[in-house]
Amino acid sequence: MTRLSSRLGTRLRALLAMLDGDVEALYARLGTPFRPRFYPVVSHLLAAGSATVGELAGAAGVSQPAITQTLSEMEKLGLIDVSVADDRRVRSVALSQAGAATAGELAPMWLAIDDAADELDRELPYALSAILDAASDALRKERFLDRIDRHTRGD
Repeated sequence: MTRLSSRLGTRLRALLAMLDGDVEALYARLGTPFRPRFYPVVSHLLAAGSATVGELAGAAGVSQPAITQTLSEMEKLGLIDVSVADDRRVRSVALSQAGAATAGELAPMWLAIDDAADELDRELPYALSAILDAASDALRKERFLDRIDRHTRGD
């Protein structure tokens, strides 16, 4: 019998696929090429106006290579404008007119997504959002790799 801990990543990926898959289906139904992974970028840019690639990676909680890939896709779709500083080391990102218009059109859907997530939290014995926050806090205190290493050594 396989223990939960050895299937944790698989179960988390399956849960994320269910959640993101349904949000992607919603976007497809609306006829927009918007993707769930674009949301943290758009949300941050709506609040900040513009941001560097590093700032967006931090806001989204992903690596710089991951956010660069997302930004490349968003730029191809015309959702963002990217400008490069004179020294070419810093790229600044802002919503394009099309990106701002898309955000305006999707805002009611984002509220519905939040409402559906709140509803799901209420149906569970423990709110998924609270569990995710607690797990992130615990992993910031001690990385999962360090925990694995400790158990490998038998500490």
